[in-house]
Amino acid sequence: MTLTMKPERLEEILSAFPRINVAVVGDFFLDNYWILEESLNEISLETGKIAYQVVAKRKSPGAAGTVSSVLRSLDVNVHAVGFSGDDGLGYDLRREMKNRGMNLDEFFTFEDRFTPTYTKPMLLSNGVEEELNRIDIKNREPLSRAHEDVLIAAIDRIIDKVDAVIVLDQVQEQNCGVVTDRVRAHLAKLGAEREDRIILADSREHISEFRSMGIKVNNFEARQIVGGTDDISLSDVAQQLYQMSQRTVIITRGEKGMLVCDQDGWYEVPTICISGPIDVVGAGDSVMASLTAALCAGASLREAALIGNVTASLTVQQIGTTGTATRNEVLERFNTKFI
Repeated sequence: MTLTMKPERLEEILSAFPRINVAVVGDFFLDNYWILEESLNEISLETGKIAYQVVAKRKSPGAAGTVSSVLRSLDVNVHAVGFSGDDGLGYDLRREMKNRGMNLDEFFTFEDRFTPTYTKPMLLSNGVEEELNRIDIKNREPLSRAHEDVLIAAIDRIIDKVDAVIVLDQVQEQNCGVVTDRVRAHLAKLGAEREDRIILADSREHISEFRSMGIKVNNFEARQIVGGTDDISLSDVAQQLYQMSQRTVIITRGEKGMLVCDQDGWYEVPTICISGPIDVVGAGDSVMASLTAALCAGASLREAALIGNVTASLTVQQIGTTGTATRNEVLERFNTKFI
């Protein structure tokens, strides 16, 4: 990789992180890990099937909570905008968010909604964990207009208190999560009116519907949005996406790194080579978090993308948990790879 900044420049950018405020608007899930000890398996007398035995539990904020956790590990101030249900899982989610120092003034409890939860059974055998079939709790009925009004009002209150807004649309079912059609349209309106605020969006299923804000997509999603084929270069795709909204475009390409585009043109940012086992779950979230923070700190898009890749190289090495990274770890990894 071509070195695009000196360590002193990286230190300057990272030193600004504690002064930065970011609103994370979206679907906060509870990542609920159950550690199952294989040697303790029992056979159920009633069913004859294996009864797994839980020996430990881990809980952490997932989805929008993953982005928020990475921001907090980098000392960025986080304002969560979203909801949980009025249940025990909601209590666990809010507790884990508070423990990480997230501001929950605009995070609501909706009694008629589930707390979105990913329960991940991890089978422990000879000291190694293997993830079994995940158990999901999601809302499958559309969010009410009254709840949409609450969230829209919260976004309006928070916009002047933050340097950037990250939108994380995790729920595949249309209008069943935080980022409904109405909420998305309101964010687009703010994006068009408030060019002084960085707004970046990531969506599992609906990224083509976002307008007037920056987007993070993978290379397959990028081609689908513009109706392109493999014959069209990814740089042309990125420039077409930029022309659609005149906002930052971030295209992730897995082991090939990123391609980013803004008013200054497009750049390829190769990935950071690491060895050993990795867990790529949450890699894109760590890129989104650290790249946004770097942009708020005055970094160019090329510099911010490099910081995003360095951060992701740290988080993917944390197996079976929500990966995080400190500013010191980012600086040390940068120095190890480039100095």
